Amino acid sequence: MSSKMCRLFVLREGAYALFLCVLFLSNPVSAASSPLSTAYLVSGNLTASRNGCKPLQAPILINGILNPLSNGTIDGGRPRNIQLTEKVSEIGFSQTIEVSAPIFEARSEFQHIQIYRSSHFGKVLVLDDVLQITERDGDSYNEMMAHMPMMAHPAPKKVLIIGGGDGYVLSEVLKHPSVEHVDHVDLDEGVIKACEKYFSWGSAWADPRVKLRIEDGALFVRNAPKGFYDVIVQDSSDPYGDDNEILPSSVLYSSEHFSHLYDALSENGVLNFQAESLAIPSDVNGILDWRDLLLNEAKFGDVRYGTVSIPTYPTGQIGFLLCSKNKETALMNEEKMAIVRERFLEIVKSGKTTTYYHPRLQKSSFDIPLAFGKKIYGESFDFFD
Repeated sequence: MSSKMCRLFVLREGAYALFLCVLFLSNPVSAASSPLSTAYLVSGNLTASRNGCKPLQAPILINGILNPLSNGTIDGGRPRNIQLTEKVSEIGFSQTIEVSAPIFEARSEFQHIQIYRSSHFGKVLVLDDVLQITERDGDSYNEMMAHMPMMAHPAPKKVLIIGGGDGYVLSEVLKHPSVEHVDHVDLDEGVIKACEKYFSWGSAWADPRVKLRIEDGALFVRNAPKGFYDVIVQDSSDPYGDDNEILPSSVLYSSEHFSHLYDALSENGVLNFQAESLAIPSDVNGILDWRDLLLNEAKFGDVRYGTVSIPTYPTGQIGFLLCSKNKETALMNEEKMAIVRERFLEIVKSGKTTTYYHPRLQKSSFDIPLAFGKKIYGESFDFFD
């Protein structure tokens, strides 16, 4: 999910708590020794801005007094709540989810890993203070990332997943009985181990069809045999952060990498990757740039932007770029849709049904607002078909 978003854990008890937080940010030593109370630092990062103060452990205010907490509860055993607020500074937008204290927390070689619990959204995975997935609405993004390319291909047997360390996309890909082999490539084994233990789909890696590879995704694709994979799903973080900061994942959005992905796909191969939100101007510019690279430099035959509704992602919407190696694969006529429906019914009958994806989305997810359609596809955008 987007690393453009800066995280702020807002304290629920109001202005006095915020005043103390500001005091900590401006002078943590004097604030900690303030005669008002003793400051106890607990899990939950308070980040003023991405390029401002370093994250501090946030104090918790109870009845006007800062008190120590243990195991995520306050005095009397009542669960302690934390508000996770994600802010998109570019458009002046923020949204908040209330969670309990972390049920798991660790720091891997690459990032800070936290798993929280929400009364409504279930378990919540947070990496480096950016929300990645929740149990309640993780189905929307991950089912679309997996089933859209799998259904676009007539009979996918060999699949590559880059990123997606939470394992949800992998679990969805494995629902297709045609699948014989999946290479799952991710850099951070720590995330995989945590999700394997705490999420219901964590058994996906135990499937004998799966080969887990803890290594760099770009390097793996560069050395992959040509024409080997029928479907590639790239579930990676954003290439840019706040203020257009270039992040390590930017290599996965480069012309060179797109060309390597094209080469690794079979003749009817399909690529799907996370492609940001229509509500954020810089994201739309990214969609235009990536589509241009995919069509004109990597030489994909067809590249279309699809949309997903997901409440816990900023603005409630995110998209993907579905890329077909040849144009014929991308055409979804009635004959192909009949096959998609048959394959979906087979999944349902096997007891492995979906909760968000269904066959009609194979076409309707590409129906986007007119202004964005014209921006992405030009004035030739056909809004009647």
